[in-house]
Amino acid sequence: MPLKLFLEACTLTTRHPFAIARGSSTGYRRCWVRLVDDDGVEGWGEADPSNYYGENYDTVVATLKKLEPYLPEDPFDLESAETRFAQVVPKNGAARAALSVALHDLVGKRLGQPLWRLWGLDPQKTPVSSFTIGIDTPDKMREKVHEAAAYPILKIKLGTDRDEELLRTIRDATDKPIRVDANAGWTAAKALQMLPLLKEFGVELLEQPLPPADLEGLARVRAAAGHLPVVVDESCLVARDIPRLAEAADGINIKLAKCGSLREALRMIATARALGMLVMVGCMIESSLGITPAAHFTPLVDAADLDGAALTVDDPFVGATIEGGRIRLPTGPGLGVRRR
Repeated sequence: MPLKLFLEACTLTTRHPFAIARGSSTGYRRCWVRLVDDDGVEGWGEADPSNYYGENYDTVVATLKKLEPYLPEDPFDLESAETRFAQVVPKNGAARAALSVALHDLVGKRLGQPLWRLWGLDPQKTPVSSFTIGIDTPDKMREKVHEAAAYPILKIKLGTDRDEELLRTIRDATDKPIRVDANAGWTAAKALQMLPLLKEFGVELLEQPLPPADLEGLARVRAAAGHLPVVVDESCLVARDIPRLAEAADGINIKLAKCGSLREALRMIATARALGMLVMVGCMIESSLGITPAAHFTPLVDAADLDGAALTVDDPFVGATIEGGRIRLPTGPGLGVRRR
């Protein structure tokens, strides 16, 4: 008998308006996916769509209904199932990722093992996660730094006409390591102009400084950045994007909502490693149901920015946790996520 698919809508609310170079919001509509087998075992996933990639709640629901006839009769048929999903709907990564996660959760529960154990990973090798400070007024940004006291690394959103002020505000408020993310908000000239300032303020990583297609400009920025790693996010969706980025960037940022599946995320890690690149894993604004699947493969990565659930005030789930900044993986079967 085929798996049964159930969908549920929710809205996540951030503690502060979350602003990046492209805009700001406080409410994020998400879709929970539940797959149920003949024995009543449930696999859960969450779709976290981004308008930037052409997705929203309505497109997610439409995509999931379109993919429902292609659900595998055997949930262990993971590779073939994900291949079919990608063939039927080549884009819509957030929707496909939710199905991928739900299938993996179901398989883990059937086997009685957490995902990290099925992949043979060491849960003690998870990295420290950064905490993201969105664009705001100086007073609000200082308040956010105080709220992030438990996190040893801060990630600062830039890409405005007052980036120097934002950086100075953060550095005056803390001596913690800083990473910056311009969300494609700079030109190559602007990025080159910012590099001395980034070095002055002790920035340890620069994420997506330029528009996704400007790889020539990105290569110039990377060459001038010296020992400051340049990592791409919006420029890199799936594994096949990585080889053309290897000469322009030091690393990639993987997000399930972009790449469309857990198995694609693992392919991205292997591809980046083969090319000698750094690997980072990030997130959207997500609940712990959305964050935890990516957390399971963090023993394979160099850096993490999995604070999406921590930025909300109404996370309905308990899963992977962050203690002193370090990601702690659940030991329960599958995702190891439970509803509060």
